[in-house]
Amino acid sequence: MDKVIRTDSEWREQLTPEEYAVLREADTERPFTGEYTDTKTEGVYRCRACGAELFRSDAKFESHCGWPSFYQPTESDAVVLIEDRSLGMTRTEVRCARCDSHLGHVFTGEGYDVPTDQRWCINSISLTLEPVAS
Repeated sequence: MDKVIRTDSEWREQLTPEEYAVLREADTERPFTGEYTDTKTEGVYRCRACGAELFRSDAKFESHCGWPSFYQPTESDAVVLIEDRSLGMTRTEVRCARCDSHLGHVFTGEGYDVPTDQRWCINSISLTLEPVAS
């Protein structure tokens, strides 16, 4: 996979201010406001910043947490996990492996009835959805 490297100025030109805040500054969109929170469309979820495939709709589930939730990424090397202690607690940040954009966080052991016992809590604004062709 080819890495996508851009200057801060190039990212600001490419992304809206809201996209930039989440993808490049690790902000979080407000819960229950994202475009894909309740989407049932079949398809591939890609990184909004670089287009890398990250998740598929068959791994999306209803967690009722306010953000799209998946139980696994498409490929384990599609994302990078980083320890995040920013809010006085330890969480695991999820970033796109191709462009290092912030996507959200992954949580384990919450008791959801999914194969991995993980909830990949991803900001809608970090994603684009490519629907399956009919």
